[in-house]
Amino acid sequence: MQRILIIRDDPVTAQGLQESLQLPNCSIEVAEGDADALQLLRLSSFDVALTSPRSPIKEDLSLITQIEQIRPGVRTIILAPEATPEDVIAALRARVFACFSSPFDVVEVAAMTERALQAGDWRSCIQVLSAQPDWIALRVTCQMLTAERLVRFMTELSSDLADPDRSALLTAFREILLNAMEHGAGFDPEKVVEVSAIRTEGSIVYHFRDPGPGFRGKELPHAASSNPPDNPLGHIEYRMAQGMRPGGFGILLAQQLVDEMIFNEPCNEVLLIKRMS
Repeated sequence: MQRILIIRDDPVTAQGLQESLQLPNCSIEVAEGDADALQLLRLSSFDVALTSPRSPIKEDLSLITQIEQIRPGVRTIILAPEATPEDVIAALRARVFACFSSPFDVVEVAAMTERALQAGDWRSCIQVLSAQPDWIALRVTCQMLTAERLVRFMTELSSDLADPDRSALLTAFREILLNAMEHGAGFDPEKVVEVSAIRTEGSIVYHFRDPGPGFRGKELPHAASSNPPDNPLGHIEYRMAQGMRPGGFGILLAQQLVDEMIFNEPCNEVLLIKRMS
């Protein structure tokens, strides 16, 4: 039976998580604080531990260091009142499974907790190559779970942006990341995509580099961006015939959500540029 540990400094959040995590063959235990959590971990093993939403990330990372000394295999999810870029970088370096800052959706946290329970070899899936608040470079394995975790971290990195800019930017990021993983690497977990997030005074730039040979626009029968004007859904028929997952709108959608999308010559690298008003 899998086990989840929730630190309950906020009874409302803890109750909401317990109600959302109605999983078969899974038990949930609630600790009344960090000291109680560490004691429970000494007594028995847990698969996932969620920190208190009232403690700052710096304190959470100190707790996680102690957790890993007691139970190295625990997947940790940080809940925090706020997250600065420095906090997110520290969480990435500490190989935290996911990070959420207030206000967060309890249902979304519960869904990420379920993914953590199912995760296999995940610790090395997001590698920090270089990181400072205005320039972060990562190497990530080509798996759907890795993409979902990375989008969550990028959501926290852009927490100071207001909607609709924030939602548009993150949607574009997710679509191009998945496109690189699927079509550049075939969702092969042995392959990696390099991702950079750069912030200038007036813009945010995302850079993606996949391991594939690249493409030319006319060589994308699976993508909506290649459809002729008289057959705007032609790529759907191609994807069905090839047994591909539904989709194909990623590049077209991302183009509409950012100010510029620039490909290199072989088209295995792309820049997304969003100017901030």
